[in-house]
Amino acid sequence: MTSATIAGADWLREPGLQALLAVLNADGEEARIAGGAVRNALLGQAVTDVDVATTTAPDETTRRAEAAGFKVVPTGYEHGTVTVVAKGKPYEVTTLRADVETDGRRARVVFGRDWKSDAERRDFTINALYADADGRVVDLVGGLDDLNSSTLRFIGNAETRIREDYLRILRFFRFFAWYGSGRPDAEGLKACARLKEGLARLSAERVWSELRKLLSAPDPSRALLWMRTTNALTMVLPESEKWGIDTIHPLMAVEQALSWPPDPLLRLAAILPPDAGRLKALAARLRLSKAEASCLVAWAEAPLPDPALGEADFAKLLYRGSLAGIDKRLRLALATARARAAEDDKALIEAAGSQRLIDILGRWERPVLPVKGKDLVAAGHAPGEELGALLAKLEQAWVDSGFKMTRKELLEKAARSSPPS
Repeated sequence: MTSATIAGADWLREPGLQALLAVLNADGEEARIAGGAVRNALLGQAVTDVDVATTTAPDETTRRAEAAGFKVVPTGYEHGTVTVVAKGKPYEVTTLRADVETDGRRARVVFGRDWKSDAERRDFTINALYADADGRVVDLVGGLDDLNSSTLRFIGNAETRIREDYLRILRFFRFFAWYGSGRPDAEGLKACARLKEGLARLSAERVWSELRKLLSAPDPSRALLWMRTTNALTMVLPESEKWGIDTIHPLMAVEQALSWPPDPLLRLAAILPPDAGRLKALAARLRLSKAEASCLVAWAEAPLPDPALGEADFAKLLYRGSLAGIDKRLRLALATARARAAEDDKALIEAAGSQRLIDILGRWERPVLPVKGKDLVAAGHAPGEELGALLAKLEQAWVDSGFKMTRKELLEKAARSSPPS
C-alpha cells in the first residue's frame, strides 16, 4: 500500500484543530481528518473545509468538545455530524457510519467504530483518505494510487454506490473535471449511463449545486463531453440536447490563452441556446438565484455587437444594454472566431474586433445624464407624465450626441421642446 503524509500542511497545525483532535483521541477513541482536505493537501491544492471523522458518538463528541471550551452546533445530529468551532474555526465532526438503508436520495445510517466500513460507504477512492493528527495518511480503499494516476473510481461496485445516492452520477463527472485525466473509469461511466434516469429523483438545488461546481473546474470540457455521451447532460440540461456543446472547447482554449478566470455562467451559456424564454424556464426548474437567472437572461437578450463597431456607437449600446450580457456575448463570439481563425482570415479579423470591444467594455464607465427631473421642475416645467417624457427625450438627445451635450444645452433644448408653464 502506498504511504503518504500531509504533515507539512499549515492548516493541520492550527491550534484549534490539534486541540480538537487531542480531546477526541483520548481514552481509547480515535479521530482523523477525512476526505477532501486530505486529498487536496496531497495534491498541493487549497483546503477550505476540514472534516473530522471520529469513533465517538455525537453525544460524546459534544461532551468532549464543550468540556474543552469549544462551541458545538448540531448541524446534522441524526446523521452523526456536529460542527465544532475551535478557536474561531469551524470543523465538521462526524461519527464513523455504515448505511443500512438508502432510497437513492438519502440514507439511514448506524454509527460504528470500523474505519474500513466508514471508508467503503463513501463515493470515490480519492475522497476516502484519512490523516491522523501528525499528518500520516491512512488509505483503506486504494485512494492514493488513484490520486497519483488521476483516476476517479467508485469504491466497490459503481452501480451500488450510485443507487445509494443518484447525485453521485453528477459527482462522478464533477470530480473527473477537477481531478481526472484521460478517459473516465469504464465501469463508472457505464454505471452512470445505465442509471441516469435516477437523476430525475434529485432536488433542483442539489443538481444545480453540482453543475455549478463542475462548471467551475479549470477545464470542464472533457467532463461535459462524457456527460453528453452518457446522456446524463441531457437529463439535467435538456436545453443543451439539440444545441450542442461545441463552443465549450474553443472557450476553454481562449480562457487559457488570455488567462480569463473561470466563469461557470459563461460556460453554461456556451452550451445553451440564447433563448430568453427557455432560460427563464431553466432558471425556475433548477432554482437558480435571482442574480444567476438575470445574468443568463441578460446574455440571451443582449445584442451581439458587430466586431467592427466604432467606440462611440459601442458606448451607446453599452449605455442602453446589460454590460454582463454583452460581455458574455463578446467572449463567446471571440472564442468561436479564434477557433475558425486558423482557416479563415475573416474570423481572425472578427476575433480581433471582439477582443477590442471586450477591452473597451472593461474600462467603460457609465456616464451620468447631466439633468434630472428636479432641474426641469426648477426651470418651470410641471411635474407629471409630460415631464418624464421630456426627460426621456433629452436623454436620447444626449446619448445621440455621444454624451457630450452639457447641462446648459439640455435645459435650453427642454425650453425649446416644451416651454415652461
